[in-house]
Amino acid sequence: MSFGLGHGRTLDVAAGVVGIGEHELPPLPDDVLTDPESGRVDPREWFGEPSRPLEVEIGSGKGTFLLDHGATQTGVNLLGIEWAGEFYAYAADRVRRRGLANVRVLHADATGFLRWRVPDAVVRVIHLYFSDPWPKSRHHKKRVVQDRFLGDVWRVLEPGGEMRVVTDHDGLWAWDREHFERWCAPGSVALATGDGQRALGSGHEAQGTRHKEEPELAAFEMLPFTAPESAGEGELIGTNFERKFRREGRSFHACVLRKLDGPVR
Repeated sequence: MSFGLGHGRTLDVAAGVVGIGEHELPPLPDDVLTDPESGRVDPREWFGEPSRPLEVEIGSGKGTFLLDHGATQTGVNLLGIEWAGEFYAYAADRVRRRGLANVRVLHADATGFLRWRVPDAVVRVIHLYFSDPWPKSRHHKKRVVQDRFLGDVWRVLEPGGEMRVVTDHDGLWAWDREHFERWCAPGSVALATGDGQRALGSGHEAQGTRHKEEPELAAFEMLPFTAPESAGEGELIGTNFERKFRREGRSFHACVLRKLDGPVR
C-alpha cells in the first residue's frame, strides 16, 4: 500500500543514524523459544548518549509526536516503532531532516519487539496513542492491549515507569480499561511472573497462579493523564490523529499506568 507520503521525493531513513539498521538488530537466534533472553538487545545502546532515560512510542505514524516530544525533551532518548513501512520511512526522514540526535525510528512489530528484544527494566515511558481499535469482534485479538502485552510492558519498564495511553474509540477504551483494572488489582504481579507469565506465554488470556508465599502485589496503578510539554494549548498530546479528531468533535479517553515495585524473575 502506498500513501504517497513523500510526494515524489525519495525518503531517506538514514539507516544506522535515525532508522535502526540490520547491524543494530540482528535476526532472532534459533533458540529464542527455549531461551527468551538470547534475542535481547539493549535499545539504549542505539543512541549517542545511552545513559539518558529511554522512552518508546508504539505506532509513530507520520512522526509528529516524535518530532515535538524529542525536540522539547532533549534529555531523553526516544525510540519510535512503526509497523507500516511507508509511515516508518516518512517519520525517519522527518527526524533526519530535523536533526534530532535523541530520536530514532524502528520498523518492526512493537509487541514482538518488547517481548523478544527488550531487556528487563530499561524503559522509563511507553507512549501508546490512538492505536488501531480493530472494532470487529473477530479482530480484537489484534488490539495492542492484551494481557501478554501488559506483562511485557511491566517487565521492560523501570520501577515507577509509565505507559501513557490515549484513544478516541469508546469500544477500545472499554477493552483497555478491563485489562488495566485487572493489572491494577492486588495480586496482579503474578500475571507477569512465575506461573502467571507461563500461562500468558502459552497464549491464554489467563490470570495465572500466584504462589502462596508471594504478597498481594499489584503490577500497576492507574493515574490521570497529564499532557506532555510538547502538546499545544488544550491538547492531550498534539498528534495528527488528535487534531483531526478534535475537528470532528470526538471525545478522548486517557490514562497513565505506573509500574509498581515487584519481583522480576
